[in-house]
Amino acid sequence: MEKQKLEKLIFIYNANAGIRNALLDGAHKIVSPATYTCKLCSITYGAFREKKIWKRYRTQHDLPMEFLYKDGFTKAYASKFGSKFTFPIVLGVTVNGLEVYIKTEELVSMNNTEDLIKLLEERT
Repeated sequence: MEKQKLEKLIFIYNANAGIRNALLDGAHKIVSPATYTCKLCSITYGAFREKKIWKRYRTQHDLPMEFLYKDGFTKAYASKFGSKFTFPIVLGVTVNGLEVYIKTEELVSMNNTEDLIKLLEERT
């Protein structure tokens, strides 16, 4: 991503919103973590709650962060971006609009929360 002043980061999970989906996702993470399709969910959340290291990082960081599920993102941004992105993904909001900040492939290759925090620190 070209060095533009970041206004905000948007983290988009490869999961849908709602309590039913949250319960199913939590169970999936426990029963079959290797087949769970949202690496961003896995590295920022345990089965049912946000990981402490991630919560501490995001609440102490100066840059605004927004967190959306893919259905919420596509509903809010569908007319402008359609299905241009794969999920999970992190987008940066700049004067130029939305730009890919962390690609799906990068998130999928991460092993833990520390990997995400390290990459964010390197890029912000």
